Amino acid sequence: QVQLVESGGGAVQAGGSLSVSCAASGRSFSNYAVGWFRQASGKEREFVGAITWSGGPTYLADSVKGRFTISRDNAKNTVSLQMNSLKSTETAVFYCAAARRFYTEYDTYKAQNSYEYWGLGTQVSVSS
Repeated sequence: QVQLVESGGGAVQAGGSLSVSCAASGRSFSNYAVGWFRQASGKEREFVGAITWSGGPTYLADSVKGRFTISRDNAKNTVSLQMNSLKSTETAVFYCAAARRFYTEYDTYKAQNSYEYWGLGTQVSVSS
């Protein structure tokens, strides 16, 4: 069983960059699929991206491709979301989620109910 804690949120100007991280406790992240989601005020939670088991591929929503990157640091047992060229419309609480699964379909990775564990989120505020 794993517990997740997000960190690294904060305020950034539009066009700027920010990195948020998800730290796991209880078990190694290596054998967990990890997803990132975000939820803006008054809107539904949406999929941002996901990374498969260590060494596996990364998936990103079309809206963030070319700007965001997901990576693992197995030594630190963390998964990070590097966000570049942030837009003011992307102000949201960012959540990480994990599942002890190896999903093979993109649609599965982007579904919220595919994940067993969720962090409490970290706020990212992008100003114009």
